[in-house]
Amino acid sequence: MWMYLGLLAALFLGLHNLCKKHAVQGNEVFPVLLGTVTTGFLFVAAFYSLSMFYPDYAIANGYNFQKISWQTHGFILIKSAIMASSWLLAYQALKHLPITIVTPIRSAGPFFTFIGAIVIYNERPNFNQWIGFFLIIFSVFLYSKIGKKEGISFKRNKWVYAIIGATFLGASSGLYDKFLIQSLTLNPQTLQFWFCLYTILILLVILSITWFPFAEKRKAFKFRWSIIAVGILLQAADYFYFKALQDPDALIMLLSAIKRSQILIAVVVGGLIFKEQNKRKKLVPLFGIMVGVFLLLYS
Repeated sequence: MWMYLGLLAALFLGLHNLCKKHAVQGNEVFPVLLGTVTTGFLFVAAFYSLSMFYPDYAIANGYNFQKISWQTHGFILIKSAIMASSWLLAYQALKHLPITIVTPIRSAGPFFTFIGAIVIYNERPNFNQWIGFFLIIFSVFLYSKIGKKEGISFKRNKWVYAIIGATFLGASSGLYDKFLIQSLTLNPQTLQFWFCLYTILILLVILSITWFPFAEKRKAFKFRWSIIAVGILLQAADYFYFKALQDPDALIMLLSAIKRSQILIAVVVGGLIFKEQNKRKKLVPLFGIMVGVFLLLYS
């Protein structure tokens, strides 16, 4: 069941990436990020409020919120700092790079998770899983060759390094999620509520230095419907992902790879919507990534 929950998370992540590209195009990145996280928090907070006033109903429908210790709050704060850094880098890169380049680079995330799962959680891949992971990495390398034809040098473009950094931090957060869900026995909604709240506080500190004091930047910000959509879709994806992680048999290396099937939506649908270049050529490495994910799923 945890694999199917992972696929649901991938579906919502794919839609989330499309809306995110729309939200950041020609827009101020930091307030867009704050808006999306705040929207997601309000979405989860509505269920939190309902659980406060109608606790029996909330428990019966599976969205009760746990009382946690200060130490656990500290662990969640660490996750918020990791993901805030990852999102800041990713949003900036997405603003300056085609979605058909950004999403496949992020698809290398399972490789970092794969290494961490072996070292930290002692997960042991089989032969097909090794092939699947290296096929994903090779396909991302092919994307870099196509990116050069669009005037994007993977060695000289700082936004490429930004998205690589975001990918590494995101993979680190994924490994950390297994600790939060399985070792600390946090349920998805409790983790989502406090994670969003702490991320908002971190972003407010950053924006108070980089955005709020500057009138020109404030005027350049455009509110779009996609900002709300990004927040809600991300919370839906996270819920199914955390729900999958609650299964003690769930392997974080496989879940991370399953989530990468979101690139079908981002590359195929996103390439058409945003009219990006070399869509047909990008289908070749896209196929390679999907075969890699298939090997992971059915190995």
